[in-house]
Amino acid sequence: MKKNIQNIRLTKWAGITLVVIILAHGIALAGGNKNGNGQPPSHKVALLALKSEKASARADYRLALAKAHNLTERQERKQAKHQAFDDFWVELDAVRARYVARIDLADSLGERRYDPDLSPDNFMSPAEIAANPNPYWPLVPGTIFLYEGDTDEGLETVRVHVTHETREIEGVECIVVRDTVEVDGEVVEDTRDWYAQDKNGNVWYFGELSVELENGEIFALTGSWETGVDGALPGIIMFANPQIGQIYRQEFYLLEAEDAAEILSLTASTSVPYGTYNGICLQTAEFLPTDPDVLEHKFYAPGIGFVLEVNPDSGERVELVDIQTE
Repeated sequence: MKKNIQNIRLTKWAGITLVVIILAHGIALAGGNKNGNGQPPSHKVALLALKSEKASARADYRLALAKAHNLTERQERKQAKHQAFDDFWVELDAVRARYVARIDLADSLGERRYDPDLSPDNFMSPAEIAANPNPYWPLVPGTIFLYEGDTDEGLETVRVHVTHETREIEGVECIVVRDTVEVDGEVVEDTRDWYAQDKNGNVWYFGELSVELENGEIFALTGSWETGVDGALPGIIMFANPQIGQIYRQEFYLLEAEDAAEILSLTASTSVPYGTYNGICLQTAEFLPTDPDVLEHKFYAPGIGFVLEVNPDSGERVELVDIQTE
């Protein structure tokens, strides 16, 4: 009984410590546009997401304790309890970091709340897009982009097919792009992405159905989302008139898909098997604010599109090797 009380006290102390950290960071909530509670709506969104994740972490901790209590051996039971508590602390720290990241991104964007205009009248038809494609993200049906890269798991090959298929999402007719990833000849991911281009030339990302495979069988749909479902909203995948320093959301589905990007250069140079591009590339840093380990530098050549992805930490590259047409 004494040990149980000690665990409860430690759990309460963990919660109190997290609240203190949040309040220390949250002093900034006093500024900016506010809602009735004295917070910008975007900060309220981050706070509610924090509470949800904190509750989930607490639930996981209690479940781990329940499993530990069922172990027969005393030492094994003790170790399992300690591991559960350590994991709980690690997750609380990660939850705090994600909260701060959401606040920082919303502030850098000057957001009251994320609410893009999705009026179907603002978007082109697929035929209009094919006739006036964004130079850095050309959505021309029948085009197939082939990429390769060496990874720790083996040779990765990526086939990106701009199909003739469309999917209507929230009244907007989106072009279906099929993205197939193979590692050493085995398909590990098969994704349908949905894109639309507005009348200003900006390309929007409306969601994806991402199927992960193992030995030819489906084992996960991680990262799948669709605009209009469960609060998910589209983001910009490519601007018509990109500017250095622009930061933007590429997707918005809380706790599931929150990728963002920053434009680093409009005159970058790179060389890939398909060609060499000197001083003409758009370079971006694409990141996940809620996970600092996710960072990719991408290069786009005008008239071609995406040509190179580089992991700045590992140096791994995925390079354009060919473009085909049906």
